[in-house]
Amino acid sequence: MFDYREELKKIPHKPGVYQYWDTDNELIYIGKAKDLRNRVSSYFVKDHNVNAKTRVLVSKIRKITFTIVDTEVDAWLLENSMIKKHQPRYNVMLKDDKTYPWIIIKNERFPRIYWTRRIVKDGSKYLGPYASVSMMHTILGLIKETYPLRTCNLNLTKENIDAGKFKVCLEYQLGNCKGPCQNYQTFEDYENSISEITDILNGKTGAVIRNLKADMDNAAMNLDFELAHKLKYKFDLLDKYQHKSTVVNSSITDVDVFNIASEEKYAFVNYLKVMNGTIIQTQTIELKKRLDESDEELLTLAISEFRTRYNSTSKEIIVPFDIDLDDDKIKFTVPKLGEKKKLLDLSAKNVIFFKTEKIDQYERLNPDIRTERLLTQMMKDLRMNQLPKHIECFDNSNFQGKYPVSAIVVFKDAKPSKKDYRFFNVKTVEGPNDFATMEEAVHRRYRRMLDEGTELPQLVIIDGGKGQLSSALKSLRLLGIEKQMTVIGIAKRLEELYYPGDQYPLYLDKKSETLKIIQQLRDEAHRFGITAHRKKRDKGTLATELELIDGIGKTTADKLLKYFKSVKKIKEASLTDLQEVVNLKQANNIFNYFNQKNTPVS
Repeated sequence: MFDYREELKKIPHKPGVYQYWDTDNELIYIGKAKDLRNRVSSYFVKDHNVNAKTRVLVSKIRKITFTIVDTEVDAWLLENSMIKKHQPRYNVMLKDDKTYPWIIIKNERFPRIYWTRRIVKDGSKYLGPYASVSMMHTILGLIKETYPLRTCNLNLTKENIDAGKFKVCLEYQLGNCKGPCQNYQTFEDYENSISEITDILNGKTGAVIRNLKADMDNAAMNLDFELAHKLKYKFDLLDKYQHKSTVVNSSITDVDVFNIASEEKYAFVNYLKVMNGTIIQTQTIELKKRLDESDEELLTLAISEFRTRYNSTSKEIIVPFDIDLDDDKIKFTVPKLGEKKKLLDLSAKNVIFFKTEKIDQYERLNPDIRTERLLTQMMKDLRMNQLPKHIECFDNSNFQGKYPVSAIVVFKDAKPSKKDYRFFNVKTVEGPNDFATMEEAVHRRYRRMLDEGTELPQLVIIDGGKGQLSSALKSLRLLGIEKQMTVIGIAKRLEELYYPGDQYPLYLDKKSETLKIIQQLRDEAHRFGITAHRKKRDKGTLATELELIDGIGKTTADKLLKYFKSVKKIKEASLTDLQEVVNLKQANNIFNYFNQKNTPVS
């Protein structure tokens, strides 16, 4: 029997990594902690354990193991490597199925430089990985144009070259290689090129450009114009490449920049690597949440992953919020102004674009994902305790108090359900009384739903301010269902959302999807209400015209309109047709009214 209290006694107050195991002795979760005992015990405190997914995790724990480390940073790095190795069920899943290319400087005499997707531990230098393949090829193209290097795989030992075992190939004739295989290029000259290329790949183009300019000036002073021209060509290429890169500020050297954008089930983290004011690496990854991890937890995990992947040793990390990680060797910066803030904003633009693209892609493949996301977002924005799968919106229409109509539109799963739209001809209200009209409509709607045993909506929206909202609540209280649904009023002027008993309105972001759906509901209710109101008004106007005919009262006029559907058809009707509805005298009067030239029938 698992007793967490006994297990906690064995865990020290030290930094480290803890592991949770289930009944089948399967590793289900890995976490890091500044204080192992405090962190592990927090999972078993009821007040803390409010998340349903976390409750499921805790219910499966049957064994706890841990690894003690010296510092919190060590725990941070160990956690990342263990998660990648074991892929526990309840840990964040880092989704990055691509194998990104690297640029390799081969470990050999007269090193070759090319790209690869495979890393072999043979002492070669690997620079990257490059999330943008086109950028990688641009860099390799620059290197090829600027520094002629060998591309063959000959074994260029000193002994082999001195023995004359090799002959220059076509690449030498084309000027793409200086012929080290026949000692036409010295080892020192070749190594100098490799050193400059390494600086370029590490983003240190500024130093290389300065050295080239100095050599170019010296060649010009010595009247060696051919050499000066070659150096000028290299200088122009590198200068052009540097300006095509995103130059921030040359004073910003060797920093990592991170930003995060979250959804209900996913998070996306962007990474920018900045060297000498130039962004030399950028990549965005996706994290699939397993529990309700905070943005800080997710970002911390991503920082560890990126720094390991890119072998980054930057001592400054720019982030969007404070990271609770103590390390004397790393400085976390949350900039508010200046060039570093611009870098953070650039990272934010990248991660938001990536998130939008990914979410759109998922939702196109599975529309239910979009529906669930929208409903979850609405539930959060509107402070609800259940998903608003069924929403109803009320709106009133009248003309100077005449022909009052109250309309209701229904959305199910965030989409209009037009077959469920209804409108009410107001029965108990005289004159232009919007509050009383709303009270009657709400009462009639939900009285009927209760009588028929129909499931009530989770969200009711009242088009209007506090007055209409209070009227609707009065009916809901009378029916005893005011606590079974969330009821809000929306005022037109500033799109304020009013809640019962709260004097201050809620303002949603004008671009939020929740507000857009509420506005769509409101507009649809208004459109439907106006349509119903016009039909009623037109019918009333036509009925009034029929009442001008001798012997035709309101009841007869309504009967005629019900039978013939329109006044036009009444005008076109024969006496025989009219007698299907009214008596002979009334038929004569109607026929004569619309056909003055006709002779009355005796």
